[in-house]
Amino acid sequence: MKPDFALPPHAFQRAIGLALALAIGGSWLAIHAYAMFVFELTWGNWPLALMIAGVQCWLSVGVFIICHDAMHGTLVPGRPKLNSAIGAVLLALYAGFAWNRLRDAHFAHHRLAGRAGDPDFDEHHPDDFWRWYVTFFRRYFGWRSLLFVHTVVGIYWLLLGIPMAQIVLLYGLPALGSSLQLFYFGTFLPHCHREDKPFADRHNARSNDFGTLVSLATCFHFGYHLEHHHRPDVPWWGLPAAKRAGVGEVEIAEFSAEAPA
Repeated sequence: MKPDFALPPHAFQRAIGLALALAIGGSWLAIHAYAMFVFELTWGNWPLALMIAGVQCWLSVGVFIICHDAMHGTLVPGRPKLNSAIGAVLLALYAGFAWNRLRDAHFAHHRLAGRAGDPDFDEHHPDDFWRWYVTFFRRYFGWRSLLFVHTVVGIYWLLLGIPMAQIVLLYGLPALGSSLQLFYFGTFLPHCHREDKPFADRHNARSNDFGTLVSLATCFHFGYHLEHHHRPDVPWWGLPAAKRAGVGEVEIAEFSAEAPA
């Protein structure tokens, strides 16, 4: 039996999605501008700088999750051009990523989750975090992103005179940290091979058992990954309700019933 779970009307989803995207993306851009053009790093305020870097790392994760929703059309349901526009702009600002390339790769991930050909998966090191992360990083951080980051750093350092330590701490560290955070909670934990916790269904994915607040803090609920693979039409902010409704558990039960004895 399917769970009693339904999404709200598209108009409500659009309002919530755009409001959250504005809050997360706007805060991310505002903090970056403050960190680069107003804040002055000193030995006396480095604890505040670390706090800013931590918040910016978390917001960077949120920006990527917004782009992910845009790929699925769940950011602004029924408005494909607006989804693409928002996703393309934010991905470009995030690290110079190309919208079409990442969107196609993500759809390939859904088709081939946890199998050879999945661009998010390392079939040669399915249980090794660091080797898999290096593979993941190399696949996505190509020449375009490298050129973008070097250009931004060059402008900030050579033209605007921002100290390199400040650029590294408040721009580079949050960006790298967010990639690790996204990979660990949104890719490695859901899809890694574990003898003590095998996959239970065809999606080759699992969800974490975090509560709502911890789930939000770790990866904007992207750790509820089985629910996402089963219902990619659910936006990130709707995944806790999908988990409470037992969306993933129902899929597991159906798969087990279909599997040969």
